[in-house]
Amino acid sequence: MSMLPDGAEMQQDDWTIFFLNQTPFNTISPVLALETPETKAVPLPGEQDESPKDKPDLLCVLNLVRTKHDKTLDRGAKVLALAICTRHPFIQIFKPFLLMALDDYFSDPSQDCLARLFDAVNAMDLSGAPLLTRQEKIVMRSSERKDIFAEKLASRDALYSWNGSNPRLGAKSIMQHRSTNSGESYSSFEEGILSRHRQDDNRSRERELPPRPDTENATTALSSTNPDSPSDNSFSLGGSAVWVGDESGLDLAGPKDAGDSLSILSLGGNNTTGGSSRKRRSTDASSMSSLAHSKDIITRAQGAPVPPYFDHHSRPGLAKDTHFYHTTVAYKDHPLPIKMPLSTFPEEVGDYSLITLVKEFSSPQHVSGPQHPHLHTNGPQTHPIIILFNALVTGKRIIFLGHRRPAGEVSSFVLSACALGSGCGAILRGFIERAFPYANLNNRDEWESVPAYIAGVTNPIFESSRAWDLLLVIGAGTVTVAKDIHTTYPVTATPTFGVPLLTRSGTLKAESSMTSEDGDPPRGSSSQGGRPDYTKSDNNADKLFIEDIRSAIDDHFGEGLVRMRFTEYVTRFVRLASRYEEEVHGSTKIGFVSSSYSEQPGRRAQLGSGIAFIDEAAGVRELMANAQRIEAWRKTNSYEYFVVDFVKFQANSAIKGFDVLHQLIRLRHGKTLTDGEASLIMRTLADNVKSYEQVVELLAYLIPHGSGLISLGFGLFHQKESVREATIDLFNQLRAFPVSH
Repeated sequence: MSMLPDGAEMQQDDWTIFFLNQTPFNTISPVLALETPETKAVPLPGEQDESPKDKPDLLCVLNLVRTKHDKTLDRGAKVLALAICTRHPFIQIFKPFLLMALDDYFSDPSQDCLARLFDAVNAMDLSGAPLLTRQEKIVMRSSERKDIFAEKLASRDALYSWNGSNPRLGAKSIMQHRSTNSGESYSSFEEGILSRHRQDDNRSRERELPPRPDTENATTALSSTNPDSPSDNSFSLGGSAVWVGDESGLDLAGPKDAGDSLSILSLGGNNTTGGSSRKRRSTDASSMSSLAHSKDIITRAQGAPVPPYFDHHSRPGLAKDTHFYHTTVAYKDHPLPIKMPLSTFPEEVGDYSLITLVKEFSSPQHVSGPQHPHLHTNGPQTHPIIILFNALVTGKRIIFLGHRRPAGEVSSFVLSACALGSGCGAILRGFIERAFPYANLNNRDEWESVPAYIAGVTNPIFESSRAWDLLLVIGAGTVTVAKDIHTTYPVTATPTFGVPLLTRSGTLKAESSMTSEDGDPPRGSSSQGGRPDYTKSDNNADKLFIEDIRSAIDDHFGEGLVRMRFTEYVTRFVRLASRYEEEVHGSTKIGFVSSSYSEQPGRRAQLGSGIAFIDEAAGVRELMANAQRIEAWRKTNSYEYFVVDFVKFQANSAIKGFDVLHQLIRLRHGKTLTDGEASLIMRTLADNVKSYEQVVELLAYLIPHGSGLISLGFGLFHQKESVREATIDLFNQLRAFPVSH
């Protein structure tokens, strides 16, 4: 891929992003210049490696292009480009390095400048970043608490202090959470942090952190004759390189990650008791909260240095935002503050904005071209963002065109689209591997040959090439469907669904959203003789979702909330596809088997599972509206990846044996929830949510903007004592861990 974008001479600075090892034409071997099979770099803690062993790792390249106009030169300007190549998706943290290094190179175009950049990048010590599982990442990104998981950062810092230095690369430590009784509840986690600075040394006590068993040690293959260059042990980036012609390198040492299946063990077990409420510990969150100032939440060894995430310019003891790992790297004696995001998934590369994407393509009137059932799930009123999502999951060729616009802006739209299709990286994958954030006429035949490519271009010649299925023009906000899309993707017959569907009890309003609150059919649906017209495409769920997103943006809600809503949308799409597979193919490989709550005399009651609809007619309408895009998705790599991921999820899930999301939505929206079902749901949750991993997994479903714990809290006012008892047990077990506070 070219490091000089089209029209670079018209931009003073421009950023481009591209990937390596996607296809044979952009695969490099060895992956980086200093890499050998014996010294292959491994991911940072918390980063999953989903690629097959025989497939090289996907590399992200951040490229900075700068133009300096000079009339004395033959072409009137000097254009230089400098790039950093890394395995990590959070490439935005390298921007300060490139900005300073390119300034340095303009004034001193020598390899010494490039060597300084290489040394500075690989001196970035990220070994102190805590390991977060998939569920922890979801909890972190959904929380606005600035101290979320602060105990993990503090515990890790304390461990380094006890060892006298940072643990050697390749070793891991179990991040443990302290379990507290009800009598030791704290009014806030911040108070606990502040109290540490007011305690006498003889009142602090140390927690034992058993070391994580040593993993496979990585071998450092870097050497340098510069005495001031960082030592091998400080190279913890795990795979970054500076592109300088033939000069490139890689930090080949780092802790090996075992994937999201690793669990974080709790220091304490279940400390609540069941039985009569008269013997139960207090559940008042503020009971004995004055003890917070006499307890140490986070302890460190005497003389331990202040953790790097503390701001010395702010109120003493207040931590910086723990959504990021804070560190500092020196480049030419200039300290560069680095904020590494801790909740990034591999499908989220760089800085992207779903709000910008939605605002740019916001009107169905700007959609042109033929309608196709893979794309237009709501007929001519299908929103452009829904059309884009459908094109992503059904494997269509997509081009973002930004004529006379910076390549960096075009790249951002492509990365936003990849995040959109994947549910912000939390649900699906397989989009980044076919994305070309900036592409041009160089190697055009190669990247256009990639099935279902997602490309960003600035040259308008691609509009007339017709080698795409969906064209989105940045600036104009138009969306064009290819004229020959029906020829390229012939429409198959829509499956018929047996009526009645699998029986359900109750209503899952949040999951179905296909009828009004009163249960009336959606507006625009026609009926004859009292029977609904299933052939009319009227996907009311998509319309309500887009209206919700637009309202949130108009009300100035942040990017975080919009991302979580899209994560929920993709989650529901997958659950709907699972139900579709059951109805059409008889079984599903991507979800829980659909069933309803059953209670029969002499038999044990059974909880329900899977998605449910407000009534049979609503279920048929929605399945009919989504049948074509679901069938198309089932033929893509994204679907195959999810089949594998769902098997892993079931194997590694901390809460086993029942569909947690189904139960939570029943509590939140079930109109016919019986006392027996409510009691069984709350008792099942109380019996199966005790360990730290189980608590985090439950909280990952209870995101704050979706009412959080309120739906569970209503159990405290239930008329049946067994429901109240189970709710109290559950809340006592939740509050034993700081993440629940």
